[in-house]
Amino acid sequence: MGTVKYTELGLVNTKEMFKKAMEGHYAIPAYNFNNLEQLQAIVIGCVESKSPVIVQVSSGARKYANQTLLRYLAMGAVQMMKDMGGNIPIALHLDHGDTFELCKSCVDSGFSSVMIDGSHHPYDENVALTKKVVEYAHANNVTVEGELGVLAGIEDDVSSEVSHYTKPEEVEDFVKKTGVDSLAISIGTSHGAFKFKVKPGEEPPPLRFDILEEVQKRIPGFPIVLHGASSVIQEYVEMINKYGGKMDNAVGVSEEQLRRAASSNVCKINIDSDGRLAVTAIIRKVFAEKPGEFDPRKYLGPARDELVKMIKYKNEKVLGSAGKA
Repeated sequence: MGTVKYTELGLVNTKEMFKKAMEGHYAIPAYNFNNLEQLQAIVIGCVESKSPVIVQVSSGARKYANQTLLRYLAMGAVQMMKDMGGNIPIALHLDHGDTFELCKSCVDSGFSSVMIDGSHHPYDENVALTKKVVEYAHANNVTVEGELGVLAGIEDDVSSEVSHYTKPEEVEDFVKKTGVDSLAISIGTSHGAFKFKVKPGEEPPPLRFDILEEVQKRIPGFPIVLHGASSVIQEYVEMINKYGGKMDNAVGVSEEQLRRAASSNVCKINIDSDGRLAVTAIIRKVFAEKPGEFDPRKYLGPARDELVKMIKYKNEKVLGSAGKA
């Protein structure tokens, strides 16, 4: 597979997106996808709500979708957007890249943005690894996201049992030494649908806005990223449980807190679990109500429609990115 530039696929990097998001006090949605239906829903939802978007894949999703096919899916997504009469910027981003080789492979295969997550390494190793990725990516005009602090929860194979909040005193040094374009910080969000261990009726703990504010003071105007920021929409959790699933006590980050974060320096908010929940809820409902159904289009189609609805809602009501393309 030869190398390909993301501009040839019609994609953009995140530089301009983040600049506008910062000035307009909203956040760019970064939706994860693994398959055709999810990607279609992201494109439709963002074109219809006129929102810029970052479509992102983890290394596991890239293996699942096949990296060659993925390149053409991204290219197809851009063309589909244009055919719909849309004019929204689309970035293709690697979520939680953990090695230089993986990030390089993504840059070479048409990604416009990569994340190098060295947060599980000692600080100096994280700096060295991130700097190496930045040097390669910037030579190809690809933007890079780094991470400081470790999120709880599971992200594909990156598992961390505990959350280590980002130390604000490290951010300046990290940004200066690595040259990253944006920084994922840990302020109490976590990966997966079971973000917080709460008893029924209890509220999940609030995000550490004090850390966010301290980080903003130290690197004013620098793009901050929130991972693990699904709200774990209860309507879907209830639907999954109603139709035979088992997701007790799955809770996420409140929309109100995400809105507050989106109006600050946080200009990229990652949403993965909510999309998974929407799709799973509808598929379970179809299977329960029509047990004789075996045409994948008849359950993946409605799941896709629900995902479109959810994406438009997020862009309009939570991230504030609707109408900003």
